[in-house]
Amino acid sequence: MPHTIRVMIFRDGDQWTALALDVEVATCGATPEEAHAAIQEALELYFEDDEDGLPVEVVLSPQDGRLTHD
Repeated sequence: MPHTIRVMIFRDGDQWTALALDVEVATCGATPEEAHAAIQEALELYFEDDEDGLPVEVVLSPQDGRLTHD
């Protein structure tokens, strides 16, 4: 079973921010797709040294109606 991490992607000025809701990881990108790819990579690095070796599954999660990409 992978690490399942809820992520919110929202517009923040002229960029898109991807914020992990379950761990303290955040990234940004020029598009929602770039922000999604960046958070996936950041979370894989975050869990890289985790001894269980489980993969990371990113789940986009609406919160306060700010999720704009799925």
